[in-house]
Order: sequence, then C-alpha cells, then structure tokens
Amino acid sequence: MLAGHGISDLELTEQELEHTKERIIQFIGKSVIDAGAEGVVIGLSGGIDSTLTAYLAVEALGVGGVYGVVMPSKVNKKENMKDAIQVANDIKIEHSVIEIESIVEEIESSMGKGGVKKEIDEIEDRVIGNLRGRVRAIVLYRMANANNSIVIGTGNRTEALIGYFTKYGDGAVDCHPIGNLYKCQVRQLAEWVGVPNKYITKAPTAGLWEGQTDEKELGMGYDILDLILYLLIEQKMPVGEVQKILEIDGKEVLEVQKMYELSEHKRSVPPSP
Repeated sequence: MLAGHGISDLELTEQELEHTKERIIQFIGKSVIDAGAEGVVIGLSGGIDSTLTAYLAVEALGVGGVYGVVMPSKVNKKENMKDAIQVANDIKIEHSVIEIESIVEEIESSMGKGGVKKEIDEIEDRVIGNLRGRVRAIVLYRMANANNSIVIGTGNRTEALIGYFTKYGDGAVDCHPIGNLYKCQVRQLAEWVGVPNKYITKAPTAGLWEGQTDEKELGMGYDILDLILYLLIEQKMPVGEVQKILEIDGKEVLEVQKMYELSEHKRSVPPSP
C-alpha cells in the first residue's frame, strides 16, 4: 500500500549514505572556516543525535577540533550521562562535565525574590525544562567564546518540522549538521559511520524533566511521525490521503499538521514590522 508514494525515499541507499556523510563532513569544516573559528563545541547527551554529530565532527576537524560538554541536571538519567562521557572517551575528544541544576535553581530563586509568581503545576515541568535547555545553551556559548569555536547543533529534521526543541535552548546553535535528516535517516547514518548500537536503539529523551522521553511526549513513535511529515510536508498531500496511505487515525495526522503550523516561529528569524 505504501509503494508508489515516495516513502521509500526516506530509506537511504549505501551510495546516498556515503554521500550524506561526506556532505556533512564538508559542511562542518566549511562552517568553522567561514566563522574564522578554530573548532566546535558540542553538547553531549548520550543520545543518537549528539553522538552521530560528534563522530562526524571529529572526521571533519580531527580530535583537536572538537570539544564536548556534558551537562547533567537532577532529571537526567545517570546512565545517559555516563554514555555521554563514554562517547567523548571513545572518540578521544576533550570534554567537561558541568552540572547545571545549581544555575537553574539560582535563576528560579532570583525570580521568586523579584515577585514572580510560581508557575501552575500543569506547566511547571515544561517551564523549568525549557529553562534547563536555555542554561545549557549559555554554557555552550561560554565555552565556545572562550575557545574561538562555534556551537554545533544536534537537531534533526523531524524535530525541526514540529518545533520539538527549545527556542534559544537546543535550537540556539551556529549550524545544524544533521538538520536535513529525518530521525529514521539519523539512525541509518549512525549505523553506517559505526556508532555503537546502544546509542542507536536507546529511547530518545531531551532530558528536560523527570521521566521525559520524546515519543511519550509526542504521543507517537518517530517511525510513523517521519512518514506523516514526509507525506504531509514534503509531498504536500492532504490529511485524508495521508491517513488512507498510512492506515492511521486522521487525528494523528491533524495533530502533526498542527505542531508544524504552530511551530513556524521557531524555524524563522524573529520578525520586524
């Protein structure tokens, strides 16, 4: 039923994987040169996106051109932080571990002293989660500025299309090397370049609040999300046709369409009149 609708385009051939790898490596190198920088700083989470990006950055710039930063908070799983450190050790890059929770707590404390009302319970996780994301961006740019480096992003196309990132948080970077790849393609490329399977198969999480995982928050798996986005956005198919092709509830397609439309501001330069 899926044949003939271009869905197979999401599956990269070996030739396409090699071409994609080389294109990203060249992109990273050019981004550094164009900025007059000496290297890149990358936040390592222990997940597939940051791990793949770090591997490709080392291929582009060598070990000395990449600096990793692991930024645990009280809501991060310890095993993910251990994995992040292991990634840095595996690819032999210098790295720092910087705890961010004390910074988050200081900001919250200062807000309280300034008379700001406490957030309502229903949105507190999201508010503080986004704050954690923005504190991480501050740390990365502090490191980058001190080392004549640029901040390299780890976001993928799936997340960009639905706005699944923190504005001026993990979205605050100088370039997005894997930003044109859907999540399923990130997994393909990670396997192609030799990223250990444990990082490819683990449940994705932004590490913003306790128990948070991407797919639980989104309400669907990345596999179906990629397909909906590809047909809806790339192929410009109407909601009803996407629903029919994928044999899913139309509400899921409408929800993805809504996420895409409401997150347009995240993908655009802030407007002026």
